[in-house]
Amino acid sequence: MARIELRGLAHSYSTHPKGDADYALKRMDHVWHDGGAYALLGPSGCGKTTLLNIISGLVIPSEGQVLFDGLDVTRLPPQQRNIAQVFQFPVIYDTMSVFDNLAFPLRNRRVAETEVRARVEEVADMLELTGELGRRARGLTADAKQKISLGRGLVRSDVAAILFDEPLTVIDPQLKWLLRRKLKQIHERFQLSLIYVTHDQNEALTFAQQVVVMSEGSVMQLGTPQELFERPAHTFVGYFIGSPGMNFLPCRYEGGAAMVDNQRIPLAKSVLDHAPHRGVPLEIGIRPEHLRIGANPVNGALPAEIAMVEDLGNFKIVTARLGRHMLKAKLPEDDAVPGDHGWLTFPPDRTRLYADGRLVA
Repeated sequence: MARIELRGLAHSYSTHPKGDADYALKRMDHVWHDGGAYALLGPSGCGKTTLLNIISGLVIPSEGQVLFDGLDVTRLPPQQRNIAQVFQFPVIYDTMSVFDNLAFPLRNRRVAETEVRARVEEVADMLELTGELGRRARGLTADAKQKISLGRGLVRSDVAAILFDEPLTVIDPQLKWLLRRKLKQIHERFQLSLIYVTHDQNEALTFAQQVVVMSEGSVMQLGTPQELFERPAHTFVGYFIGSPGMNFLPCRYEGGAAMVDNQRIPLAKSVLDHAPHRGVPLEIGIRPEHLRIGANPVNGALPAEIAMVEDLGNFKIVTARLGRHMLKAKLPEDDAVPGDHGWLTFPPDRTRLYADGRLVA
């Protein structure tokens, strides 16, 4: 496994880029540690696959370096980087048996046949392919073929990293959940360096120890799933992570509080210690899970209209109108919801302040 370092990395598909708009990847500096499980998360076109392909060697970056354990591999081809890559659609040999497909990367490196058999049987057992080892791959379902493709990436124990480019897209939803769990178990057992590209936040947050959230070629935040949820570093992260995403309200900063349409919302001391610059657009953000709704006024609560209630089985989504703003609150199934009118409370320790899109404090 390898420590992967990105130094001053940027990439443009234009021959002569003139500005940020011409870059598929904007300048970044990151270190991904040996044995870590990382996810690259973001909407389509944000640069996830470009970044993965630069790490694998399929794309040479316009600027900067890629280092594996301190060695500059920026211009080395994939075969000299000692990585395994699993693509969105299965890459297997239809005429070979499942066993021979899994064994191919090892035999290609002249690994002893006894070790090949032991390793193939171990990976087949992990992926529940043992009963299929003698079958030809041609007749298998798309799900089974992608499991073979995953197995070909996992069968080598000497790789610097295993890269996954949306590998579960063609997988049945129930099997997708099982394979995510399997990959997590495999990582915990072998401490492999894994980098996983996805646009599905559930995949990223359940699989990875660290998630790299990307938008328009930039890394908006790198953090644990809990950090992304509790303290989004950017409004994009707050909105993109969570279902529903974070509520945002434009405000002004006055007397140690956020003023939203002349309604006062207290802020935590950690925010007050980092008072925002004047003239910068400000917003407060709060997760629907943290916004409280009651039927009766309490100290600091603000009056609101209840616009809609969606009962989703194990929780409810309440849409409320605060002045000219619409907010969502996520309540446990057993919580009572007020009628047409209610009172909203913004807990200061859960209310974030953003200046020009960036988290204050």
